[in-house]
Amino acid sequence: MSSSDLHPNGRLVNIGTHNLALYSHGLSPSSPNDPVVVFISGVASDALNWQAVVRQLSPSVRTYTYDRSGYRNSEFSPLAPSAENIALELSLLLEKAPISNPLILVGHSWAGILIQEFIAMKGTAQIAGLVLVDANHETAPLVMNVNDPILWNKIAAGIDAYSAWGVRSEHKMTPEEWDAFEAAESTDKYKLIAHKEDVEQYLQSFETLRMKELSKQQPLLGNKPVYVIAGTRSRDWTGLYNAGVAKGNGSEEERRYVNEMIATVDEKNAGLMREFLKLSTKSELVFATKSGHFVQLFQPEIVVEGVKWVLNKRTVSA
Repeated sequence: MSSSDLHPNGRLVNIGTHNLALYSHGLSPSSPNDPVVVFISGVASDALNWQAVVRQLSPSVRTYTYDRSGYRNSEFSPLAPSAENIALELSLLLEKAPISNPLILVGHSWAGILIQEFIAMKGTAQIAGLVLVDANHETAPLVMNVNDPILWNKIAAGIDAYSAWGVRSEHKMTPEEWDAFEAAESTDKYKLIAHKEDVEQYLQSFETLRMKELSKQQPLLGNKPVYVIAGTRSRDWTGLYNAGVAKGNGSEEERRYVNEMIATVDEKNAGLMREFLKLSTKSELVFATKSGHFVQLFQPEIVVEGVKWVLNKRTVSA
């Protein structure tokens, strides 16, 4: 892969050990003090899951997406894809690009862990604000099991998750954007790095972060604006349940168990999202009631509003 093979808005950045693909959107900042937006994807996701959000943002806002090591146009890293190593590679990408403007970090799902590992490593000096999109809180596995084996191995066995969640029918990407998204996730390269992240690194990353005790340093970001978006997890799990039952999956006891999970998951998730409000004295929580976990695919406009809110709050306090 060379830079000439990338989309015109993409380039390869050498971070010392290998190249990462970085994509620029919108106008270049007119001042080194103007904030720029950096999108950070969740586990087993590349830059393409932000396409609908980026398209809806004003072109006057400079934004960046990137493929983590091993995804799509980025090379594999010599390091294991732990949250700490991913945060390190993000810091190197920003340094080598170089991107020195104040950062509004927008992170989905596992990026809640990645962003806090980045803060643990680099501090908050360059951070202008956060938009957390149904992000993972460090205590999430202690509250709910998103990989529950009865849900996934019994009820949802043989079910296509994107179809059951409604992603295939209700996403807000263009046909071309969705085709690119699906094509990237169908490759052997994607499957290899997704397994390394999701199966080998994901769960341990929560405990590793908790041991750093950042929660004892609140408000970690002071008065820097933090916009928290809660997805509706029951929407996803109900889709899996209905598709599984229609297929005849699960015993009565297993179905009852999953129904009880569904009945409590939104309240549990909302509690976790409220914990993120402690990150700043200037924070806001909104609920994406028409989205499951992947808010950026169902309701990208809510993520766009979050970026605008952070920009506005930052301007007001400047």
